[in-house]
Amino acid sequence: MPDAEQSRNVILTDDAVLAIISAAYAVSREFGLLVEVTAVTGARISQLARLEVGDLQGDRSDARLMMPTARKGRGRKRIERRPVPIPINLAMVLKQAGASRPSKAPLLAKPNGELWRHSDHRHPFKRAVTRAGLDPTEVTIYALRHSSIVRQLLANTPIRVVATLHDTSVVMIERTYSKFISDHSDAVSRRALLDTIRTAIS
Repeated sequence: MPDAEQSRNVILTDDAVLAIISAAYAVSREFGLLVEVTAVTGARISQLARLEVGDLQGDRSDARLMMPTARKGRGRKRIERRPVPIPINLAMVLKQAGASRPSKAPLLAKPNGELWRHSDHRHPFKRAVTRAGLDPTEVTIYALRHSSIVRQLLANTPIRVVATLHDTSVVMIERTYSKFISDHSDAVSRRALLDTIRTAIS
C-alpha cells in the first residue's frame, strides 16, 4: 500500500469518516457514493473502478459486493472477485444507481458517466476533507482504507479475514498495523488475566 508506513498512514475516527462521506456527497452524488463505498469496504480506487453492476448482490439479507482483486505485483495477474460485505442501506443506494445500466456496466462512474481513474478523486477529495474540517495535506483517500482495516482489527476480526477483505496479506497487516494489533491484544488478553487477589487475601 503506497505510503502505508509513512506519515500519511492516518487513522480516522468513525465520526471523521462520516463527515468526509457527507462532504463528498456535497461535491456530487457520484463522488459521494465512491467515497462511501471506499470507506465501507476499504478497497482501492482501482478496484472500485472495475466494479460492475452485476457485482452487487443487494437482494440478499447479507448484502455484498463481489470485489475485483487489485492488479498489483509483478507480471500479469488474474483478476478474481471476492465477496465483501456491505450494509443493506448502501446496497439499496448502489442498486438504485445501477438500475438503468446493464450488468456489465460500471457500478460506480463519474458524473459524466466515465470511469473513475486513479487520480480523478484527488481534487474533489481535498475539497471534501476541507469541508469536513480536516487537513487535506494529511488526510488522503488512503486514510479511509487504513481506517477500515483498523476498524476491523479493533472489532476482533481475525487478521486473515481482514487481509482477505482488503486484498492484502497477513504479513502486510502485521507489519503496517502492529501498533494497533498490540493495543488491541492488550485489551483482549487482559480479560483472561488470572485474578490473584483472592489468593493474597486468603
